[in-house]
Amino acid sequence: MHSQGQRFRSIEQTTYFLFVAKWVLIALGVGILVGSASAFFLVSLDWATRWREAHLWIIGLLPLGGLIVGLSYHYWGQDVVKGNNQLLEELHTPRQIIPLKMAPLVLFGTLVTHFFGGSAGREGTAVQMGGAIADQFTRWLRLKPRDRKILLTTGISAGFAAVFGTPLAGAVFALEVLMIGRVRYEALLPSLLTAVVADYTCHWWEVGHTHYAIPDIPAMQPTFFIWAVAAGIVFGLAALCFSVVVHYFGNVFKSTLKYPPLRPVVGGTVLAVVVYLLGTTKYIGLGVPTILAAFEGPLPFYDFALKLLLTTFTLGAGFKGGEVTPLFFIGATLGNALAYFMPLPVALLAGMGFVAVFSGATNTPIACTIMGIELFGAESGVFVAIACVTAYLFSGHSGIYSSQIVGSPKHLLFGRNEGKSLSQITLLKRRPKR
Repeated sequence: MHSQGQRFRSIEQTTYFLFVAKWVLIALGVGILVGSASAFFLVSLDWATRWREAHLWIIGLLPLGGLIVGLSYHYWGQDVVKGNNQLLEELHTPRQIIPLKMAPLVLFGTLVTHFFGGSAGREGTAVQMGGAIADQFTRWLRLKPRDRKILLTTGISAGFAAVFGTPLAGAVFALEVLMIGRVRYEALLPSLLTAVVADYTCHWWEVGHTHYAIPDIPAMQPTFFIWAVAAGIVFGLAALCFSVVVHYFGNVFKSTLKYPPLRPVVGGTVLAVVVYLLGTTKYIGLGVPTILAAFEGPLPFYDFALKLLLTTFTLGAGFKGGEVTPLFFIGATLGNALAYFMPLPVALLAGMGFVAVFSGATNTPIACTIMGIELFGAESGVFVAIACVTAYLFSGHSGIYSSQIVGSPKHLLFGRNEGKSLSQITLLKRRPKR
């Protein structure tokens, strides 16, 4: 018996070694390719933003930009138009390898959106590029279905880590985003390895990331604990609002304009007029300068609401880009506004909102807590964690990714939602009660 046990352990450890060796090699390939693609994307996005801000007349051509995006997806990208939701669907019910054209199409569409003045982010682009690039290894290496799921996870983690410079959060986000309330640990090591390689590759190309600082973090005490929970509730409701409104605008455009390329044209026209009437460009593009300002001093209390409306309208109209950086904007400026009422430092509230609204909208509280620690330092960890977890709960069974499946409901009273996607839950809510 003793010798049989030793033999079993020997076989087990050999299997682990082969598993690690295989995924180290795959992580190097996927991480280098996705990290390089993300670096190119970030440099291109920076150029597009600078050019737009130096030539503001281009915003008047936003309808033309919408037409370009709409036509490109209508004629060449109908099989990849679902974006991030397509990645999640392939992970849950694999059908076919994601076409590589998803990467250049979403890259092009996002750059056009930002170049002409749309309000969007960059996470969705990086994740889609990462997933599309990674999935090509399925064909090249003839991987089995179970390995393909892990491979797609590494693509998501690589894109997220490279575009934000947060490898730990990227690794956990890719595991946590697949199913609400569940984490697939069999992909943990490959996801982490690929995220680290992708992040390193992006830095190797000398592409930097924005740095944030929270200089004053008070010691936790009962009153601050209560205020942190209260702030988390507000952030969760903001995330819920974002998710509901972005899907609302999407449904409105689909129901009123049957020809898809016209949707971003009409949306672009409305956005161009709104930006002109506002007289400022702070609510379009990524909005990084305003995010940084939210950590430093008072801002107009309505900043978060205007960014929420412009971003949800932009994405609902069919423009391309991610939701995450706008969610950072919304969360940071909302936290800044809460500083008028809550006895916590403005930078701390901005940082808490930065990741907590993101947590509620994507249903990834662990990844967002880790992201907060990576970006702001471990000293903010307790405040960030309370805000992220509370926001996750109060955002309800909603989210920006309609293909997310509820693995474990957020509350036992909603156990009937287990196994359903967020889109299915939404449909059930809309059905008239008999």
